[in-house]
Amino acid sequence: MKTAASQFLGLESKHTDFARAAVVILPVPYEGGISFGKGAAQGPQAIIEASRYLELYDEGLQAEPYRMGIATVNAPILDSDPERVQKEIYRSSRALRQAGKFIVLLGGDHSISSGLARALKEEGDPLAVLQLDAHADLRDTYEGSRWSHACAMARLREITPHTLQIGIRSMSAAEAALIQEQQMPVCTMDAYRRRTFDLKAALDKLPDAVYLTLDVDVFDWSVVRSTGTPEPGGLLWDEAMDLLRLIFSTKKVIGVDVVELARNPHDINSPFAVAKLIYKMLGFKLAADVNRGLIEWPHQPCGNLF
Repeated sequence: MKTAASQFLGLESKHTDFARAAVVILPVPYEGGISFGKGAAQGPQAIIEASRYLELYDEGLQAEPYRMGIATVNAPILDSDPERVQKEIYRSSRALRQAGKFIVLLGGDHSISSGLARALKEEGDPLAVLQLDAHADLRDTYEGSRWSHACAMARLREITPHTLQIGIRSMSAAEAALIQEQQMPVCTMDAYRRRTFDLKAALDKLPDAVYLTLDVDVFDWSVVRSTGTPEPGGLLWDEAMDLLRLIFSTKKVIGVDVVELARNPHDINSPFAVAKLIYKMLGFKLAADVNRGLIEWPHQPCGNLF
């Protein structure tokens, strides 16, 4: 798979070499599943462009996570048919996993998640899907399509019954009834803020291997405002960092997608925040692998991680 001309973080070639990179950014500029605001197809490139202005030193980890190697590959060539889109995402994801890469799938709208999830499910271990999102996304069809972004979690639950949804603050009555009927673990934003949901217990009940699907509308508008289906009252930046630290330190995250940023020429803050979010998650993933004894990490600040 060829590396892209535009690299996440704008790194030197020695840190984006596909053969040695631990992480691959896979852009999927697709918005065939949207139902409201447009621009998600331009989201991946906006994030990659903004990422070039990030500082590479993580003050919390006291290290430079990019040294693990982060290669950005060319986006797959996608058909207009949504089922063929899923097959192509699956094919690309499976090839990258067989090459031993940790994948960050960069959307695009939320309908893209199933392809990577199917590739991860085939690896044998029980798979959990952890969704950070404003919307439940549990409709079986929406506007005549099974592949609407409003159906993302319905499709993912066909792949695995092990799911946990966090940050939800918008759902239909039918979705609420389904959650109750199937006793799905759903931590609404209200329950998260009031601390009436036992998040640690819910995480403990999930299989260890987790696919983290993150819709940027989980954030408050003060963090990310350019998204196709915004909802007020989402996670603040520090709340999100605390939550992600907990997830990465508790579970074995084996794949990530970040979806639904809509490019907006009048908003440079949102893509920058999403780029930093991705880099922070990669740092948390690296730290978790160190703590699990999978790699060694020198204790000195800014140490060479490999």
